[in-house]
Amino acid sequence: MQPFEQFPADRLAAIRFVLTDVDDTLTAGARLPAATYAAIERLQHAGYRVIPITGAPAGWCDLMCRMWSIAAVVGENGGLCFRHDLKTGVTERHYWGSEIERRGDSERLAELGERIRGRLPESELSADQRWRETTLAFSNSGSSSSDAIVAQLVAAGARAVTNSIWVLGWFAAFDKLAMTRRMLAELFAVDIERRRDAFIYVGDSMNDEPMFGFFPNSVGVATVRNYAGRMATPPRWVTKGGGGSGFVEIADALLKRR
Repeated sequence: MQPFEQFPADRLAAIRFVLTDVDDTLTAGARLPAATYAAIERLQHAGYRVIPITGAPAGWCDLMCRMWSIAAVVGENGGLCFRHDLKTGVTERHYWGSEIERRGDSERLAELGERIRGRLPESELSADQRWRETTLAFSNSGSSSSDAIVAQLVAAGARAVTNSIWVLGWFAAFDKLAMTRRMLAELFAVDIERRRDAFIYVGDSMNDEPMFGFFPNSVGVATVRNYAGRMATPPRWVTKGGGGSGFVEIADALLKRR
């Protein structure tokens, strides 16, 4: 990983979309600092389209798309995408699977969650689980217990990934990159295969790997070093600051170049 301060100026100039993870990428711990939110607003006012790509649940994503200065939000690690129209007040809700598929998957995930809790007494469902629509979330309480949960999810035929907060499981074929590809095409008429240079992706954790591997302008905030040793595909660049302060570094560089 190269220092972000060495990021080529000509590549900064080509960027139009800022895709970013949320937890421990925009936040400092559990809080969103004022400086980070101000950076998102400054980017939007300068003409950038900021789109969070997060493992956060539907309930959080509904608030983000309504109240943040963002173009859309991809949530639950790719299970859904919400976009809010300020003029009409309408929130568009797009999902990877149909309503029937989601209902079936939710029932299977609920049953699987109970089985895992029975087999692993130390496991704990995340407090936000009741607001999720496409994923099962356990609290990430440490590498050993998280690895055990992942093993149980995979053994049951689910897909699984960890980040700094959750151990996520789901049955559909989505991930962050798959839903980003679909939603950028459907909502913004952009083919990310052809326009990779127009995007920068910012993240910090294991579930960001598909995005780090796809986008040449991939940047990790400094806290990504906590996971770099476990990543097959780390980001190409890394900021000085961790969490939201790292995101502000990137925003400042983009706005200075613009």
